[in-house]
Amino acid sequence: MVMPVEITFHKMEESDALRDDIRKHAEKLRQFEGDIMKCAVVIEPAEHRHHKGNRFVLRIRVTLPGGELDVGHTPAGDRSHQDAYVAIRDAFKAMRRKLQDFHRVKQGKVKHHEPPEPRGRVRYVDAEGGYGVIEAEDGRDIHFHGNSLVDTELEKVAVGDEVRFVEVPGDQEPWASTVHMLGRHRG
Repeated sequence: MVMPVEITFHKMEESDALRDDIRKHAEKLRQFEGDIMKCAVVIEPAEHRHHKGNRFVLRIRVTLPGGELDVGHTPAGDRSHQDAYVAIRDAFKAMRRKLQDFHRVKQGKVKHHEPPEPRGRVRYVDAEGGYGVIEAEDGRDIHFHGNSLVDTELEKVAVGDEVRFVEVPGDQEPWASTVHMLGRHRG
């Protein structure tokens, strides 16, 4: 099935050669996403000079089941987009990246980054009792056991030491299940 491609030449003369190049690039988009229903392209000069030196701008809109993707590719500052074919190539390259991202999201192959561990400062240490208290960046108190410390011992922890930690719910207050010392090595 041939994908419908709408091509609009705005403020410039139409060109069969440019139209063919745009269609060729549009058809290649199908290898990145086979469900494209329509591709609309607008090409126009960025400046309105009468002679050489015009750069070209392309806007591409791809219609897919469940949405549309837009690329408004602006000319590069190095004047490379004075060549309409370079402008076409670059705009379709940007659309391919968007389609690849769309496909990854659709397939559920998007990396989900874990939020960074919270940080705080040691507010209290009871080496004999085997625990301490961290004042988290948000002002809350987070308790920790001496065995929650990574690469150090409770006796080497001082009030004011900066830490990062993994918070878990406790019976009455939150606790840190893992505590990493920041700054100087405590081991």
